[in-house]
Amino acid sequence: MTDASTIRILATDDHPLIRAGLVSFIATEPGLEVVAEASNGEEALEKYRELRPDIVLMDLSMPVMDGLAATKAIVDEFSDARVIVLTTYGGDEDIHRALDAGAMGYLVKDMVAAEVLNIIRTVHSGRRGIPPRIAAKLAEHTPRIPLTPRETEVLTLVASGLSNGEVAGRIGRTEGTVKVHLKNILHKLGANDRTEAVTTALKRGFIRLE
Repeated sequence: MTDASTIRILATDDHPLIRAGLVSFIATEPGLEVVAEASNGEEALEKYRELRPDIVLMDLSMPVMDGLAATKAIVDEFSDARVIVLTTYGGDEDIHRALDAGAMGYLVKDMVAAEVLNIIRTVHSGRRGIPPRIAAKLAEHTPRIPLTPRETEVLTLVASGLSNGEVAGRIGRTEGTVKVHLKNILHKLGANDRTEAVTTALKRGFIRLE
C-alpha cells in the first residue's frame, strides 16, 4: 500500500520503453511511485479521473490526443492538477504552449535525473517547475511574439514544399495574401527568407513536420 506521504505519479508517453525507463528510474527514489501509465492523452485523462495522481508526467507528441490537449483537458476538469511536460521538444514556443495549456513544469528528456526529481518535488509543493535551461530559453525570446493561426498554417504548408501559389490554393486566398503573410512571418521570426523562416520555426516549436 502506498504511504500517504508518497508522491503518486502518472507517466504518459506513447513509447513503452520510455515509460518503462521512467518507472524503473522513479522506483529507485524514496517517496515517489508511478501508480499508472498511459500511452496517449485520452488514456491519461481517463487514468487521472480514476486515480487522481499527485503528478502527471506528460509527453507532447502522442497519438489519439496529444499532450497539449490532454494537459488542458485535465486542468480544465481538475483545477488542482499538477502536470509536468516531459518531452524531446525544447523550443520556446513549445514551452509557452505547454504553460498556456496549464502545465506547472517543463522538462526535456535529456535533463539529468537530479533535475527531474527536483522539478517533480517542486511542482508537488505547488510551485512552478522551470529549470534554469528552460527559463533561459524563454528569456532568449522575450517579449513573446507568436504567429497567428493563419501564419502558422501558411508556414507549415511552405515547410512541406508548396509554392506561394499552391499555398494560396490550399487556404483559399490570393497569392498576394500569402506574400503578405510570409512578410509578417519573416519579420516576427527575424528571418531573411522562406528557408530560414522554416528552419527557425521548426527549432523554436512554432511548426512541426510529422
